[in-house]
Amino acid sequence: MARAATTSDAFNAIAEPRRREILSYLALQERPVAEIVATLGLEQPSVSKHLRVLRNVGLVYVRRDGRQKFYRTNADAIRPLHEWTATFERYWQHQLNRVKERAEAAAKRLHSGGAFREKATNGSRPDSNSRRKHDPDSTKH
Repeated sequence: MARAATTSDAFNAIAEPRRREILSYLALQERPVAEIVATLGLEQPSVSKHLRVLRNVGLVYVRRDGRQKFYRTNADAIRPLHEWTATFERYWQHQLNRVKERAEAAAKRLHSGGAFREKATNGSRPDSNSRRKHDPDSTKH
């Protein structure tokens, strides 16, 4: 089966890690291309290529100011991505809640078992040395 072009939709576009990195960087504010290049440490032609893909699928807007281009995210276009990933967020939250419940149950068992061990060492269980002293059949070492 042929793979969809990266410009076909937002999901394919963000499959590329550097595009996700660019989107994350643009999430807080509009930024010029030169700043994206400098901050992310990518080559300018590469950044321009990734921005073009993101623009073509509608994930970013571009604004010209003289010779400079400024990019910012398009929150409306990102919403379907967020909604889709929210399904998995609920799944992982459920998994984390299960882990937390198990850890709390284990801690509770350990704590109640710890109280038993504490009682046992406070004289309710004789240690092996005291038995040797009182047991005529025990051999001394």
